[in-house]
Amino acid sequence: MKISTTLKAAALAACTATAASANTIVDIAAGDERFSTLVAAVTAAGLVETLQGEGPFTVYAPLNDAFAALPEGTVETLLQPENKDQLTNVLLYHVDDRNLPAAGIPAGSNYFKPVLTSERLCITKDSGGVSIADGTGETANVVIADIQADNGVIHVIDKVLLPGTRPACH
Repeated sequence: MKISTTLKAAALAACTATAASANTIVDIAAGDERFSTLVAAVTAAGLVETLQGEGPFTVYAPLNDAFAALPEGTVETLLQPENKDQLTNVLLYHVDDRNLPAAGIPAGSNYFKPVLTSERLCITKDSGGVSIADGTGETANVVIADIQADNGVIHVIDKVLLPGTRPACH
């Protein structure tokens, strides 16, 4: 019943875009089955309390299908307790410590520093929408922008962002 209530509140918050939703980024993700893998990962990494905090945060939230597209066994390996540091780094690569709605993303390609400060993302905004290149040179597309939470905003993406050595912007 709690999930149903949370889902209704998240849908109301997304539709009305008001600050009266009383839902954190974690609450919204937990109430939407499309993010069950992300929620499991955030829980395994011990980041639930952080992402329920005051923020502000911008989370680039991969859908379950994005996790499923990773090489076989990757998610299971990352969720093992001995890989918590690696999982945490991957997740923090998806978080910006600002409230960055789509309207606040400048046109063109620009570097952004995620919470994983050793890395960079290249976010490109053009007439086709918003895309995010990661450290491997791969690109995720924002498929749903601006899901408002009390402590920030969620942009839904179609690929898991991975740190790497390749520069993200071209």
